[in-house]
Amino acid sequence: MPEPELGRLEAVDIRDVWSDEAQNFTPWLAEEDNLALLSETLDMKLELEAKEKPVGPFRADILCKTDNDSWVLIENQLDGTDHKHVGQLITYSAGLQAVTIIWIARDFADGHRAALDWLNEITKDDFRFFGLEIELWKIGDSRMAPKFNIVSKPNDWSRSVRQVTQGGELSETAILYQNYWSELKAYLEKKNSPVKSQTPKPQHWATFAIGKTSFLLHASTSIQKKHLQVALMISGQPSESCFKLLEQDRQKVEQEIGENLECRSAGKRNMISVTKTDADPSDKEDRRDQIAWIADMLERFDSTFRPIILGIGNDK
Repeated sequence: MPEPELGRLEAVDIRDVWSDEAQNFTPWLAEEDNLALLSETLDMKLELEAKEKPVGPFRADILCKTDNDSWVLIENQLDGTDHKHVGQLITYSAGLQAVTIIWIARDFADGHRAALDWLNEITKDDFRFFGLEIELWKIGDSRMAPKFNIVSKPNDWSRSVRQVTQGGELSETAILYQNYWSELKAYLEKKNSPVKSQTPKPQHWATFAIGKTSFLLHASTSIQKKHLQVALMISGQPSESCFKLLEQDRQKVEQEIGENLECRSAGKRNMISVTKTDADPSDKEDRRDQIAWIADMLERFDSTFRPIILGIGNDK
């Protein structure tokens, strides 16, 4: 059997592609597909709100919101990090009550990486600081591919410990939900699932990226209602038209997923979902089957809806 011909990865100077941060890189990053790549890298849903947003005496390159409606500010540099941007990040944090700061640069100086680590350590849990390096790669004459490398991020585990030691203990219900999603995350990772879980949180729902920022997969459970739900959530300005487009193939979609779907519309947010009743998340004996059901439904939703979602943008 002949050996396969393998190419060699070649680094591309990002300045050869984006000559100007404001005119080239920021508009590129703000595009839905590219923001989705950043979302998947950070395990965080990002929905574009504005570009060049005034914050105090500065302008944030990109302003987004996460699925819990908290602000995310993105600051870009096509060169190495500098002291000026450290001051801007602190100013941005002071201007908002709850915010995630994402600093993207070609490369990070050790001191600036340490500064982000320190800010994550000393600030309240409402604030999060991420540092990412942007790279471009190609193989031979192939198209160039961007890659984000996380160099600094919050330590969620240490923050949970600190919250307890400072007297802000989680309730039994919150701990149950966090453990529940931790088990789901471990289950998905063990079977090498295409569905990637975010950091488990002490709440009754969890979200999962599905390729575009206006869409996400949503799983929820409830001790009170004793049911499970998996859904495709559609938000933002194109919500209504996309929702109608997805409903056109409802019968085919239901055949592929193997369940009857419920479709609901509420303003700019729409949902296509399937529900499993008589499922109590506090029932430890039944929890393994519940986790398996959620994982299975998430994978069916992902394999069915992802091609449709990616095709919507290509039709514009």
